[in-house]
Amino acid sequence: MKLLGTIVGVIVAGCLVWDIGAISRVQTPNAQATAAREPVVVELFTSEGCSTCPPADALLAELDSRQPVGSAEVIALEEHVDYWDQQGWQDPFSSANWTARQNEYAGTLHNGSPYTPQMVVDGAEGFVGSRGGMALQAIEKASTAKKTKVEISEVSPIQNKSVVFKVSVEKPLNIAPKDAAEVILAITESGLHSSVKAGENNGKELRHSHVVREMKVIGVVGKKGEEGFTGQPSVKVDSKWNLENLRAVVFVQERKSRRILGAAAIRLTRGDLASR
Repeated sequence: MKLLGTIVGVIVAGCLVWDIGAISRVQTPNAQATAAREPVVVELFTSEGCSTCPPADALLAELDSRQPVGSAEVIALEEHVDYWDQQGWQDPFSSANWTARQNEYAGTLHNGSPYTPQMVVDGAEGFVGSRGGMALQAIEKASTAKKTKVEISEVSPIQNKSVVFKVSVEKPLNIAPKDAAEVILAITESGLHSSVKAGENNGKELRHSHVVREMKVIGVVGKKGEEGFTGQPSVKVDSKWNLENLRAVVFVQERKSRRILGAAAIRLTRGDLASR
C-alpha cells in the first residue's frame, strides 16, 4: 500500500506540472506582451493535519512563483483551518477565523460542508485544491473580468510594532444591485515550514508560502455615499514574523456573493522594515 501511495503521488505531481505547462503554452508571446495582467486572488484552505493537502500547498506556491497564466497576476492566500487540530497534530498556522471564512464560502458556492484542500478563485469558483488543470482554467476565466482598481503602498515606518499603508479603491465595477463590498487587508508570510510529529503527515517536512497571518476589513464601498475608498490602515507586526517574507494584500469582496472584484499586493522587504 505504501508503494502504491508513492506511485499515485508521483503521478499526481506529474499531472500538476503538465497542466501548468499546457496552459502556459497556449499563451502566445504577443498576447503576453500586450495584455495587462489582471489580479486574481487564489485562496487555499488547507491544514498540516490533512494528508492530501501538501500537493495543494505546492501547487499554490507554484502558481504564485511561476505566474503561468499570461493574462493573470495570481495573488495567493494560504489559509490554515483549525478543524483538523483535534486529529493528532495542531497546525501552528491554523485559525478559527479561516475556518469561519471557509464556512461562508460553503454557503455561496453551494458545496456542502467545508473540506481540505479547497481552492477558491476570486471568491467565485471552488474545487479540490490539488487539481492543477481546474485551477489554471478558473484563473484564466477570472482574469477576463474587468476589475476594480485597487492600489496599496507603504507610507510610514514601523512605530510601536505596527506598519501603516495607503490604500485607495476606485468605484467598484459590476457590483451586484443592493449589495456592498468590503475592502479587506491581509498580511501573508512565506518561507514557513514545520516538522510534523503526529497525525496524517507524521514525519513529513512541510513548507508553505503566503500563509495568511492577519486579515481584517478596513472599509466598505458600493453603498450610498461611499462609492470608493481611501484610507491609511495599520497592522501590528508580530515579532515572530520574518520581515523579509511579508506581503500585504488588499482586495474588494462583495458581502453577499463573496465575489472578489479587485485586488493589489506589495511585498515588504527587510530593507524597508529592519531599521524601523
